[in-house]
Order: sequence, then structure tokens, then C-alpha cells
Amino acid sequence: MTLSNPAARRTILRDADAEAGRQLNTLTGWRRFIDSPPEPPALASRSARRRMSAPERDLYDEDRLDHHARMLTIATSFVEKTAICGRRLVLLNRHAISARRGLIVSGPAGTGKTIAITQLGRSHELLDRARHPHVTDRIPVVYVTVPPAATARMIATEFARFLGLPVRARSNMTDIIEAVVGVCTDTRTGLVLVDELHNISLTSRHGAEVADTLKYFSERLAATFVYAGIDIAESSLLSGTRGAQIAGRFTLIPSRPFPYNTEWQGLVATMEGALRLHDHRPGTLTDLARFLHDHAGGMIGSLSHAIRGAALDAILTGTEKITKRSLQAIPLDHSAHTAASLATKSTTS
Repeated sequence: MTLSNPAARRTILRDADAEAGRQLNTLTGWRRFIDSPPEPPALASRSARRRMSAPERDLYDEDRLDHHARMLTIATSFVEKTAICGRRLVLLNRHAISARRGLIVSGPAGTGKTIAITQLGRSHELLDRARHPHVTDRIPVVYVTVPPAATARMIATEFARFLGLPVRARSNMTDIIEAVVGVCTDTRTGLVLVDELHNISLTSRHGAEVADTLKYFSERLAATFVYAGIDIAESSLLSGTRGAQIAGRFTLIPSRPFPYNTEWQGLVATMEGALRLHDHRPGTLTDLARFLHDHAGGMIGSLSHAIRGAALDAILTGTEKITKRSLQAIPLDHSAHTAASLATKSTTS
């Protein structure tokens, strides 16, 4: 089946559309994430690229665009620390019948919190699969996000949605929770990841009810709970009576912007090695490692956004390379600009 074959093109586009609709907070999307990512596309030779027909060139470029649009997961020291701490807690909780310990990953936006907890979840699920080969009825990991202005019913519904359980308008909270607990118990769920925890405010009635619902789930499920959110350590979630209960049972791992060091340089080199551009000179980005650190404010999310965005522009414009100017042309988030400005002021003062 060649790229010029209309059926082949329809298959590729249909698969791309199906993948775009998958999210981590659904069981289908999570399992897709757990499976090995697709192999990076091979970079065609100049002569082979010239011989491509227009449809073949479009599909070849689309394959490279899709590759650069993916978030490259790198085993940073922060990801490894989260994985080790999470694994330790899972083991400690294995025979606990109450008061299980949990983990909170807290820090500024763009510092890799979601990457860290999802990689923890991925390693846990892969280990579970290795221990139970050919068993398809296990759901070792549940991943949910807390919606903005969440209510207790909304968070319970997020659990049900991940598991694929129908939630009808007439379903009450007890029905939803019992269904979730029943499925998680039957499928041996051992790790629950709750992202975007900063959307909960204990100063509101709804926020307090969401916190109580999560606590109730943690008491009913024989699983280790891992929370992640922006600046949780400084929020109301760890204050007051409810906050004291959370703080007393959860280990906190802070995420921070990366300092400029050999690890940052390694991050840049790894991302550069993943590029699939025809005219990019290897070593260009590693030579710009200091600039990239200042530009991204040490935020791994902003670094990835800048490099991937510049790579997409390089393909779309036909330049096929990344330069300092093309990196500067990629708008970054406000947090990165703020961190970069503070770094500039500290070096000039």
C-alpha cells in the first residue's frame, strides 16, 4: 500500500482523527498512552524527497508534523524522583487496611508535574501487565482531572467516565460512587492519579465536598492516591481541618524550574536528537542551551513548546531548520516570560 493510494491516505487520516479524540482521562486514551509511542518517521534522502509526488510529499510532511507535535517524554531527575517515591508508597500501602499514604506533586505551571505523575502511572501499569500477562480485565491505574468549579458529583462522574460507566441525569451520588468502587475493586486498581488539583478550593462549600469525596474514594479503594496541581503547597488545600488531614497523609514533592546545568543541556540535546528536519545542523540547539534556558525561564514545558513549535514552522515554511530567530518567534506562556524576566534582572543587578 503506497502513500499515493487513496485508500492508504484515508486510513492514515482516519487513524489520526481517532487518535486526536483520545484523552488520558478515558480508559481508551490512557491505554493508548501506555502502549509504546510510534516510531519516529525516517528522514527521506534529498533525492527520494524530490521524487515524491505532491500527495506523497504532503503525507510525508504530515507524518513529520505529527511527530514534532507529540510531547517528547524525557526521564528527568524530577520524573525519576516522583517515580521512586510513588513506587515506594505503593509498596508501603500494599497491605494497609486504612490510612494509606499518598503523594502530592506541587509547583508552578510548566514544570513537568503531569509528565511526572503520568510516567509514574505508566511504569505502574507496565509492571502490572508484566506480572499478569494475558489478563485483560485489570485496570491498575485510574487517571482523572478535576474540572474547574468542580462539585462532588462532577468529580465522581470523572471517575465513572474514565471507567466507561454510564452516568444518567437521575443517577445519584451514591449510585455513581458505588459503581466506581465496584469496578475499581473488581479490576484491581492500585494507583489513582488526580490532576489539576488546584481547581479545588476548600474555602467554598463545593470545594470542601470535592475534597471529602476524594477522601472517601481513598478510604474505599485499596489504591495509592497521587495528586498534582499548581502551587498546592501554598493553597488552602493544606490548611484547616481538612487540609491538616491531607497534609498528615501525603508526601509532597515540589516541582521547580530547572537550573542551568548539565541536565538542562542534556534535555536540549535529547530534544534536538528527536528532530526530523532536512536542513537542521546538529548541535545548533545545544549551542543555544543557555539562550533556551533564559528564553523558557527554566520551564521544561516552555522549552518543549518552543522547540516543537519551531520545528513545525520549519516544515510548514520549508526552511527545514531551527534557528535562534525561529525560536524567538514562538510565543511562550506568561509564566515563562515572567521567569525569564526575573532571571534577566537577577543577572544584571
